[in-house]
Amino acid sequence: MVGAVPNVRADTAADRTTSAGRSRALRIVLISALVPVSLTLVQCGKAPNPAALAANSQANVQIVNQTVAKTNPQLASADTFEDRFPAPQFRERFPSASESFLQRQMADFSPKRAVQQQPEQAPYKVASLEPQVPYKRPSREDLTTLVTMKSSAFPYFGNNPASEAPFLNIAKGDRRGHRSYSGRVFWQDETYNDSRVLVHVPEHFDVRKPGVIVVFFHGNGATLERDVRDRQLVPQQVTDSGANAILLAPQMAVDAADSSAGKFWQPGGFKRFMEESANHLARVTGDPNSARAFANMPIVIVGYSGGFLPTAWSLEVGGISDRVRGVVLLDAVYGELDKFASWIESHRSGFFVSSYTHYTARRDRELMSMLRQKGISVSEDMDGPLRPGSVVFVETGDGITHRDYVTRAWTKDPLKDVLVKMSATPALALTRVASTNPSASSR
Repeated sequence: MVGAVPNVRADTAADRTTSAGRSRALRIVLISALVPVSLTLVQCGKAPNPAALAANSQANVQIVNQTVAKTNPQLASADTFEDRFPAPQFRERFPSASESFLQRQMADFSPKRAVQQQPEQAPYKVASLEPQVPYKRPSREDLTTLVTMKSSAFPYFGNNPASEAPFLNIAKGDRRGHRSYSGRVFWQDETYNDSRVLVHVPEHFDVRKPGVIVVFFHGNGATLERDVRDRQLVPQQVTDSGANAILLAPQMAVDAADSSAGKFWQPGGFKRFMEESANHLARVTGDPNSARAFANMPIVIVGYSGGFLPTAWSLEVGGISDRVRGVVLLDAVYGELDKFASWIESHRSGFFVSSYTHYTARRDRELMSMLRQKGISVSEDMDGPLRPGSVVFVETGDGITHRDYVTRAWTKDPLKDVLVKMSATPALALTRVASTNPSASSR
């Protein structure tokens, strides 16, 4: 019994020693855990430093592991705190720039409402379930092409109005031809069988805006490609003017010394030509709905040399002389003075320009005299602006040749100069849609 007491005390002392060790270890763990909490409270209200957070996390884990290992080897050999709660890596909390998410604002998450805008008026609309937007035609280059038209000048099988005789007045076997005033015979299958029309649409042309159609009647001995396009540069002059204008140039007698007007001799012939042209222009420009706009667009007729004949007859019997808002003759007054004078007198809202060399000087002066007798003011200077009712005659010097007159008359590129003056004169109303009043007279 006596020996048993010391053993009990020894066991009690050992238990107290073990309990005290455990208490110290627990206090160390609690203190280690509270230290980062106190640091966080101290920094309350400040943005945390990502690097400090990562470093503190690693240090806390190491302190706890070392303390547990010293006080309780058995716990150290089991799952550690790091095993159960692995410290998050810096890249997991803060992604790199390449891993960052798209930054958004609160407005990005608000309900979207379709913004109602007034779209620019356009001939097309894109089929879509979304709010419709105006169709914008992709950018393009100048368009110059040849189009076959039934209403063009040739082939022509009617009469010559000057003689009321058939135009094709010569026959040789199956071939038919026309004997000109000079006595030379031109065959129908070679000279009067080309129904093509040169069509030119500048890259800046917009059918939705006020515009004008320029109809160019070439002279004798010409073809559309070799002369009108490449030598006389008529399409280029239209483009260089910057005017909202397009060009139509029908092939007349092919490379021949002949001024015959063909179908433009016929009543309503010019009207039929312009009506068919409207449909072709709508197709060429890629907008089928624009045919109506082309059918009402004002017209300026330009006649060079032998082109005076189809110009005069188009004004006299063409059927749409009220749509013609301007006439330009380039060394071209060889006859038909009464037809030109009649149109000038009846259409005082348009303009008339005749530029001439010594070849046509006598006829031009005769026409000026006729107009003055009618009380119509005539100018002999192209330096001023074109106005409603302008009638201008310009004589050019001896250094100007008839062959080069389309590119060099009173100035370089005279057609361009006329179109520029038109665009700079709003009062002339040349770019407004012609009146479609059925009561208006049509000669």
